[in-house]
Amino acid sequence: MIFTRNPELGKVKTRLAKTVGDQAALSIYTFLLQHTKTVTQQLDCDKHVYYSVKVREDDIWDASIFQKKQQLGDNLGARMAHAFQEAFREGYGKVMIIGSDLYDISPEDLELAFTSLGDNEAVIGPARDGGYYLLGMTTFIPEVFQQKNWGTDTVLRDTLNDLQHMKYQLLEERNDVDLYEDIEGIEAFQQFINT
Repeated sequence: MIFTRNPELGKVKTRLAKTVGDQAALSIYTFLLQHTKTVTQQLDCDKHVYYSVKVREDDIWDASIFQKKQQLGDNLGARMAHAFQEAFREGYGKVMIIGSDLYDISPEDLELAFTSLGDNEAVIGPARDGGYYLLGMTTFIPEVFQQKNWGTDTVLRDTLNDLQHMKYQLLEERNDVDLYEDIEGIEAFQQFINT
């Protein structure tokens, strides 16, 4: 499952936009969406894209590869919980979610995560900012979606606390793009900020 925000000017990467401006932030997010599509489209699994506002028919997500769905819920935890519950109801035995703002994620990261769910109840990819970029599980674990301060540096710690009595795998740390510091010095982003 891929959680995305609809790419609209002034509504994506708002913390990054404070430094680079709304147009550059939108361009960077659109670039990250394209990267996420490229990384995921060849994976040998079902792929679902969850839109933040409205499902778009004519966009980068090819409907023959990606099933398109709407995020439902009042906060990030509720929206992720709904998506996981839906996937398990549909009969999936390994369910994984990623965001769409990761420049340094690879297909190998995702394949490793799926493989690790063969021996673990959960897999988590820690992000540098104290959150996580990937969460996978073999059964629905409701507590990981509850009582979190989403978007803060305590999310990973609190989630690992919820998983302490379960068998889980930690992946390598990756960096999701939220602030200017997350893209500073990375050549791929210079085209968006050196205009």
